[in-house]
Amino acid sequence: MPSGYRDPVTPTLDQPRAHKVDAACSHPDAVALALTAAQETEGAERVGEHLGFDADDERVVTHYFACLNPAYIGWRWAVTVARASRSKVITVDGVVLLPGDDSVLAPTWLPWSERLRPGDLGVGDLLPTRQDDLRLAPGFTGADLTLPDELEDPLNPPGWELGLGRVRVLSDLGRDEAADRWYSGDSGPSSPMAQAAPARCSSCGFLVPVSGVMRQAFGVCANEMSPSDGRIVSLDHGCGAHSEAQVQPVASSDAPIVDEVGFDVIAIHGEQTSGSIDATAPTEELGHS
Repeated sequence: MPSGYRDPVTPTLDQPRAHKVDAACSHPDAVALALTAAQETEGAERVGEHLGFDADDERVVTHYFACLNPAYIGWRWAVTVARASRSKVITVDGVVLLPGDDSVLAPTWLPWSERLRPGDLGVGDLLPTRQDDLRLAPGFTGADLTLPDELEDPLNPPGWELGLGRVRVLSDLGRDEAADRWYSGDSGPSSPMAQAAPARCSSCGFLVPVSGVMRQAFGVCANEMSPSDGRIVSLDHGCGAHSEAQVQPVASSDAPIVDEVGFDVIAIHGEQTSGSIDATAPTEELGHS
């Protein structure tokens, strides 16, 4: 038999066999029976005209009717009728409401783990990670090696990078995804804040380096006046709170000094209650004899 031969009589999965339309199930009486079934389900005022039918199987036909319910525009009622072999009695198998090509449908259902978005996690919520999460890789336990004490401490940067004390650590994929997310976000070089900055974070005194390979491109901002305070920033990010953006000079010592300790003695004579009088001046100069 030649290669690629296909028996034209035997149907295949991509070439379903067409069923012969049963005359009794497609008869006007069967249409009337299907219409009555749809009206009993939805109400006569919400079932419209007959839209056609499909042959589902031998002696099984589905009739379609327009849905007049304003909440289901573009939908249609599907009523399936059938008859037993050698029987002339038509029965209703089921009545369902099906969407049409222009129907408004709900979004495709997604598992909860795929519906979550950043910021959805609240207090007390738990977000399990899959055992085969590609963003994670097994950590280096070091159980079969003799390591220096400084590497056995999980709080030590070298130990943290190796993953000591952690069952799983970031995989290459997880690290790359995080780097792409941080670099293309508000803390990257393309944000409006960075574009208007006078200098880059790499030259800022408030930048705290991070450990591991991420230190080649990222750090943590430690300036409380910056909008990025306490957040990861790329080394080529920037903001107006850069440590060297505008250095204010120290106040000059030539400024006037107010002496609040010393005092002046003012002599007051007669009815005079204001003004400065030289206590050492002669009496004649003060207008007295």
